[in-house]
Amino acid sequence: MRFLQYYDRRAVVLYAHQWAFGRNPVFYDYETIGGDCTNFASQCIFSGAGIMNFLPDFGWYYIDANQKAPAWTGVEYLYHFLTRKQPSVGPVARECELRELQPGDLVQLRFQGDPFQHTPIVVRADRAQTPSQVLLAAHSQDADNRPLSTYRYQAVRYLHVEGVVEP
Repeated sequence: MRFLQYYDRRAVVLYAHQWAFGRNPVFYDYETIGGDCTNFASQCIFSGAGIMNFLPDFGWYYIDANQKAPAWTGVEYLYHFLTRKQPSVGPVARECELRELQPGDLVQLRFQGDPFQHTPIVVRADRAQTPSQVLLAAHSQDADNRPLSTYRYQAVRYLHVEGVVEP
């Protein structure tokens, strides 16, 4: 895979702080129809990646409320898109350890049953050794600088964005 030289983590964090308690009018707010967390996470990632993947079923894109990839708003779909094995355009991530998290990465939480249900964005990590050192921004229970340790969850996975595949 050929990566762009720069996933702009600073842009991700700035976007997350700006919109954590608000809604960017460019994007539909899915809060009342299942939650807005992954939509918000995708917006944050896009601000740092600058590119979408317009593959109809397996891409990651947003045109409007009715024209979007499942990966733009679905927790599990986003995970599968980011960790895909086949090279295609857009951001790429891998599961990682807590200590590997950097600002601009993602955390996915499972509260009960399957599948995972929440996707906050990491806004601060600094080689975190404990969940209290990881600060998150999220929609659906809007938050900014919220410690991971304040969530009650059954399972957690950490996703480190490695880069962005060029077209």
